[in-house]
Amino acid sequence: MLAFMSRIVTVQGRELTPRNIETIHQLITANPEWHRTRLSKELCLLLDWRTETGLLKDMACRTMLRKLEQKGLVALPAARHFGNRRRRIVDVPHDDHPIETDLRTISPVRLEPVPGRGTLDDLFHCLMDRYHYLGCKGHVGEHMKYIAFDRNDRPLACLLFGSAAWKTASRDEFIGWDQPTRQRNLQLMTNNTRFLILPWVRIPHLASSLLGASLRRLRRDWRSKYGHDLLLVETFVDRSRFAGTCYRAANWKRIGQSKGRSRQDRNHRIQVPVKDIYLYPLAADYKEQLCGRP
Repeated sequence: MLAFMSRIVTVQGRELTPRNIETIHQLITANPEWHRTRLSKELCLLLDWRTETGLLKDMACRTMLRKLEQKGLVALPAARHFGNRRRRIVDVPHDDHPIETDLRTISPVRLEPVPGRGTLDDLFHCLMDRYHYLGCKGHVGEHMKYIAFDRNDRPLACLLFGSAAWKTASRDEFIGWDQPTRQRNLQLMTNNTRFLILPWVRIPHLASSLLGASLRRLRRDWRSKYGHDLLLVETFVDRSRFAGTCYRAANWKRIGQSKGRSRQDRNHRIQVPVKDIYLYPLAADYKEQLCGRP
């Protein structure tokens, strides 16, 4: 039995009216053969939910539909795949001979944006899956990926910037925004969710240098890809594994710690390591813009 809805609810940063929910019910009822992907795309077309570059927000819409189902507000068609299904990792040959030198010797270092599926993307996921302690199952929503190569085209490192954390007490207090403003402006933030220096690479100051290089181009790359600005970057450093030295060396600001809960922890039962929270502004007036209204 679906829950009765008589008020506006906010899901995935979007306000939904009872009429919106009824529209979703009608789409599902009238088209029982549609799978979830088709449903999310048709809903985006119907309600004109698009990015600033005109692309359908179907991945964000699909996440919103799942959250509506969890709240008992809709009944979705059965999923064709189980959640968190790992992408098939292609074993891409790569040079893993030790690189132990200084930055000058390997320069110029090239930071290459990783486009959609293809050889470079396969290499990115191969390296992340094999050498990052968290792996990389994939990513949903807006993101940027980079691979760093040395002057001889040997891979050195990988960086992934993805969705910012939905809410983090110390970060939100530091910024000074309220919940409606956070929901509206969170797209102006990104999270450095993965940073991998390949294990055979030993080059002093490489990590902070790559962080700096990525941040100098990230705002421009993001605008080009998604059509909207970026104002602030965050990252979460597991102190049981890392000291955060490269982030401090690259002028990131530590503003607090997480509370030891996962973003998947809907019932406040999942315990994860407490992490230091670092921020890096991409605009001098980032607080004013993040807290402002359109």
